[in-house]
Amino acid sequence: MRSIRRWGDALDDDRGSSPVEFVLVGALLTALTLGVLQFALAVYVRNVVHDAAVEGAHIAALADTEPGEGVQRTVLVIGRAVGADYARDVSVRETSALGVPTMEITVRTTLPLIGLLGVPSGWEVTGRAPVESLTEGG
Repeated sequence: MRSIRRWGDALDDDRGSSPVEFVLVGALLTALTLGVLQFALAVYVRNVVHDAAVEGAHIAALADTEPGEGVQRTVLVIGRAVGADYARDVSVRETSALGVPTMEITVRTTLPLIGLLGVPSGWEVTGRAPVESLTEGG
């Protein structure tokens, strides 16, 4: 009977539990912090790629430029901001939005999951701009 009491007393003793709690809570907070940072990085990459696509569409829509120049500008901006690997699949086409001729640049890029590593072609981002015309009324 006496050994049962000692065993029960040992279970009630909480000495040494602080380091275990510290490790468990620390691991949880570290994982949460890294998850928030990864989400922020993914949002940053998406915003950079979107802004580059819009800027490229504006360049491609100018009356005195070729659509390919918009693609070049998009690739240049993405390459400088997050790396050339994120600008491998960039396309341009002329379309119509709300009855207005529009240049559209589409970028298919990596969805970053761990740092800048992620799913290739996991995101598709499109930028549009109305086509500029040098004629009156057009």
